[in-house]
Amino acid sequence: MVTNTYAPVVGGLEKSVETFAHEYRKRGHETKIVAPHYRGAERSDSRVIRVPAIQNFYGTGYSLELPITGALAEALKNFEPEIVHSHHPYLIGDTAYRISRRFRVPLIFTFHTLYNKYSHFLFGDSQRISRFVMNLSVGYANLCDYVFAPSRSIRQMLTDEGVQTPVEVIPTGIYEERFAVGDGAGIRARHGIPPDAYLTGFVSRIAPEKNIYFLCRAVALFLTREPAAHFLIVGEGPSKKKVSDFFRHRGLQERVHFTGFLKEQELVDAYHAMDVFVFASHTETQGLVVTEAMASGVPVAAVSGPGVRDIVEDGVNGKMIGTEDEAMFTEMLHSLRTLPAPARKALSVQAKRTARKFSMTRCVDRALEVYAQLRARGYREKRENIWAETLRAAQAQWNIVVNMTRASRDALKGDA
Repeated sequence: MVTNTYAPVVGGLEKSVETFAHEYRKRGHETKIVAPHYRGAERSDSRVIRVPAIQNFYGTGYSLELPITGALAEALKNFEPEIVHSHHPYLIGDTAYRISRRFRVPLIFTFHTLYNKYSHFLFGDSQRISRFVMNLSVGYANLCDYVFAPSRSIRQMLTDEGVQTPVEVIPTGIYEERFAVGDGAGIRARHGIPPDAYLTGFVSRIAPEKNIYFLCRAVALFLTREPAAHFLIVGEGPSKKKVSDFFRHRGLQERVHFTGFLKEQELVDAYHAMDVFVFASHTETQGLVVTEAMASGVPVAAVSGPGVRDIVEDGVNGKMIGTEDEAMFTEMLHSLRTLPAPARKALSVQAKRTARKFSMTRCVDRALEVYAQLRARGYREKRENIWAETLRAAQAQWNIVVNMTRASRDALKGDA
């Protein structure tokens, strides 16, 4: 399992790598995680190989992996991987490709992130850069032997963009039993939320890419309309102060509650404190927190977007609007607020049923089936001499360069 980001970073991708690796080990499979070194990262876990990296790259909390294919191959020599699973198409993703070709084993790539939706954070708002990023991701997918898409909508997008490698829908699963019981009353008490308040809730990184400013504007309208309603925000991020100031300037600060990052049972308790979970991000490939909310029996109010539209069924397990409109979102929340008790109960029941489709057992079963299919192809049957190995390494590097060149050329064809 090869990834650009891992603990101590907290996020959906990191959770996916960790939980899949944990489940594979439970079933008797040896699994190594290859990730960049982070300050404060645990060094005692022999199952995690930390590679040298530039710390706090570009002012972020992330590390930038350095190209050390030879050293990593030596570290993996005794492990002898039968599968290489990459979780990024760039940087350490290229290393994953070289390693897979060096050991002559299949390479799987999980498309976790709509990278073109994030390119403006580093390069500004350029259509060419966005196109280049998508082209590079598609080209990388076509170098792989199999691609995992977290949702049907992402699989469709990848095939529309030109991915010819087989694509399987395998979301990050959840342990639905963990979300069955929670102390919502305790969370409310700790944060000064009245027991009878109608509580909207949000769990995520508090950042622009989560469409947080639209969401806050819509929720603010709802809080103004519903004096007994409150808003619970679970998470941290660069936009936290701006969000806090926004609600304070509107005189709503007493009804907006920040918990910071929550994990394990505290996170489950937070979901159980909510009457409705709100979500408006357009950059999700799955929306793991949406599934977690549903596993807790919480209906979801969302704006249609990739990943999310594959989970939320309007009027069945929640509500969803097709366009980004603050008044429509507010009205959607009001309609949920005024539902009769039996109708609210029906939404909760259906939300739990939806979450069962994303059980960890199902997702791991399918991933291991794909691994077995690829291993059965016999990639490592023929032994090679040093000259053949050198040629294969050179071919792998050439394929990476060609992908980069092609992505750049095709991006330059469009308008800036």
